[in-house]
Amino acid sequence: MEENRKKRVKLTLAYDGTAYCGWQWQPNGRTIEEVLNEVLKSLLKEDIQVIGGSRTDSGVHAYANVAVFDTCARIPAEKISFAMNQKLPPDIVVQKSEEVPLTWHPRKCNSIKTYEYRILNRTMPFPELRLTSYFLYYPLDVEKMRQAAKCLVGEHDFVSFCSTKTSAEETIRTLYSVEIEKNNDLIVIRLKGSGFLTHMVRIIAGTLIKIGMGIFPPEKMKESLEARDRTTAGPRAPAEGLTLISIEEQTELLPVDTVTNEHWDYSVYQDRIVSEGKAFIEIRRSDDRDLCRNVIRLVKHAYQNKAREVFIMDAKGRLSDQQVLGDYKLHARAEDSESYPVKGTWFFAEDQVRSKKEEEASWE
Repeated sequence: MEENRKKRVKLTLAYDGTAYCGWQWQPNGRTIEEVLNEVLKSLLKEDIQVIGGSRTDSGVHAYANVAVFDTCARIPAEKISFAMNQKLPPDIVVQKSEEVPLTWHPRKCNSIKTYEYRILNRTMPFPELRLTSYFLYYPLDVEKMRQAAKCLVGEHDFVSFCSTKTSAEETIRTLYSVEIEKNNDLIVIRLKGSGFLTHMVRIIAGTLIKIGMGIFPPEKMKESLEARDRTTAGPRAPAEGLTLISIEEQTELLPVDTVTNEHWDYSVYQDRIVSEGKAFIEIRRSDDRDLCRNVIRLVKHAYQNKAREVFIMDAKGRLSDQQVLGDYKLHARAEDSESYPVKGTWFFAEDQVRSKKEEEASWE
């Protein structure tokens, strides 16, 4: 008899995080991940370990977090949500279950995450909003908060707004928008970004709250961003005000992705990744302190976007043949200059980890 086919199932999840110690398993408290694993194990009779798209903090809520797991169970993927909801507690609900390719990973695909931080700003609290908003009686100046938030949009090093205990290898992130709306007594800070660091949204919210109260001037936000020092930013706002709204997968690459800020200016040419497997990174400007990290993260991202070969150039000529930057080794390539998008000294960035794996595989 033929064995059941293994499949990967994607879950879209909504939950009230009040009673949980965050997403990720903890030795000292109940977590969303733990509950999902237990329910799936009971339902499918397999040892299931879900992988989450966003590992939300203790007390943080979600409208549409995602998770995946592999199973050989016969039950159709789209039916798993109904079966799980019969066993899950009422504060966790699977909104949708669907089959995805076995290679699909929620944290290894390009996506836009949207978070909202809600502040109930009035003299007295509303009991029904106590679990999903942060109550603050001191009146906030929303216009000053909006003025301060403008500098956050774009690609920046957000280390000032990150927990000092983060495990992130890189603290550069992109915020596509930061909106602050006020509807009667409810203030909503909405952030859309490529990804978020540990406590990043809550520290940004905490800094904006101090600015809205008049404790910090609006310029404080820009000063903290440029300082790259956690001690310069505001406190971490309470967890109950934060909700993960959505995670939207980006399935198509921009032909050319150009980023400019005060510290760097570059373009990643991605239009030949699908047809030729090649990506080209042109660094027109970069502070010396950021050059190496920019090379490493941009090359890594190009390979993650399915490029088989990645080429890079620095307009100031600070890269060299045989130079090693992280997992990548640069090689001068004497190719036809017309094969490159712009004139300059280009280097092939060899992924040494991948090369080693390919070499070991050839020995088997």
